[in-house]
Amino acid sequence: MQNPSMLGDAFRGFRMSSSGTLGYMALCGNILVSACATLPDTTQVLPDKAHATPDKKTRPPVEFETARGPVAPSRNTAIFNELKREAGHLDILQKHLALEEAVYRDSPLVLGNRLVLLQDGPATYKAMFAAIRGARDHINLETYIFEDGEIGDEFARLLLEKQAAGVQVNIIYDSVGCIDTPKEFFDRLRNAGIQTLEFNPINPANVKKPEWILNNRDHRKLLVVDGKTAFLGGINISESYSSGSFSHSKKKKDAAAEAGWRDTHLQIDGPVVAEFQKYFLDTWARQHGPSLASRKYFPRLQAQGDAIVRAIGSESDSEDRPIYRTLLSAIGHAERKIYLTNAYFVPDPQLRQALADAARRGVDVQIILPSKTDSWAVFHAGRSHYDELLGAGVMLYERRDAVLHSKTATIDGVWSTIGSTNLDWRSFLHNDELNAVILGADFARQMEAMFAQDRDASDLVDHEQWKRRSLFLRLQEWLARRFEYWL
Repeated sequence: MQNPSMLGDAFRGFRMSSSGTLGYMALCGNILVSACATLPDTTQVLPDKAHATPDKKTRPPVEFETARGPVAPSRNTAIFNELKREAGHLDILQKHLALEEAVYRDSPLVLGNRLVLLQDGPATYKAMFAAIRGARDHINLETYIFEDGEIGDEFARLLLEKQAAGVQVNIIYDSVGCIDTPKEFFDRLRNAGIQTLEFNPINPANVKKPEWILNNRDHRKLLVVDGKTAFLGGINISESYSSGSFSHSKKKKDAAAEAGWRDTHLQIDGPVVAEFQKYFLDTWARQHGPSLASRKYFPRLQAQGDAIVRAIGSESDSEDRPIYRTLLSAIGHAERKIYLTNAYFVPDPQLRQALADAARRGVDVQIILPSKTDSWAVFHAGRSHYDELLGAGVMLYERRDAVLHSKTATIDGVWSTIGSTNLDWRSFLHNDELNAVILGADFARQMEAMFAQDRDASDLVDHEQWKRRSLFLRLQEWLARRFEYWL
């Protein structure tokens, strides 16, 4: 289960973790408090000057950094001009960068990174295991789900080996995401010296922070090894990923699991890893975790490639929504194409409007979504918006023969993102999420090739046929949509 329904699983967690009226009162109170969270009005987000395209003689609206800090103005200009050359005649790059700088300045655009695009669980786990085996100083792991199965046991075995060899291992895991993982699983890790931190424990008695809201979850999937290599994306530590998206698992009985899981992860080596490391350490501090062992969490980093990357994280207990604002900015100023792949698609009104407006102004908007899922409510709530998007000219596809769990986007052949963020209310309002934004045509071409492969394995949703769908499907959509804010 990759995206547990908070209403159902939260109640289940309280039945397991607490008793009597107190637990249920705490649950209901927290759900009501979380319902106060709202998305920002994107029409009010950006200053007026950000909407204007800077004059050619104007200094580029962004500043790039290397492992040694900000680059010289002349080098900054050269980098920007090269990126613009890759984008062709479009002004989209300059406009988007100006807008992104206006909405998000907490993390720089960092040069000199090497990227490896990882598709599905087997390839991702292989790369992660290799990095863990090579660790010499520390391993920081943050995950929504850490399942007690063959994959989870292999992770645990390797982490225990590294801890015994003197490598400090620190783990953050989400309380709801790991609700089915036995307590003894994490006890074994702790007893061996691994530092573990349960994010927003379901049981109020275990909470260490006064501002606890049960509905706020840590949905990030981040692995940082020695402060030099980072992995992030949509892949949890779960048996669901033991087979690729074109094969079938024999270990599960339900149709969703048997289909295999289609997901995307990213390996990064280079200076931007320090920015992802900061997010891990910040989460540890915000959750009041125990003091961490002294290690070289921020080693001196060297350039490993030529990719330009920005780390963007959102926090459930903050009104700032940087991932949401950045994505809406990119979609709102696209001029040629928008290719999205997403697992849990329950778009809010502003996102629906931005996608529809883009299609109406001639942008090629294509979205690949699941045809089967592990979350009935999310699936049908998302489908309830198909009519509006199809009517605007958005092309929708549903992935066959796999449970689609990817969260990726590429826009105008120069702007790309991979991370843990779904296009739904939960990711934007109630979860801690983490994404990488990558600038450049080379990586965008890899993303578009991956998108084309998924599109070839998908069915186009025909608008006329969709209008003739059954009353039973319409009823399911209507019902699921009533709860989309909490899904």
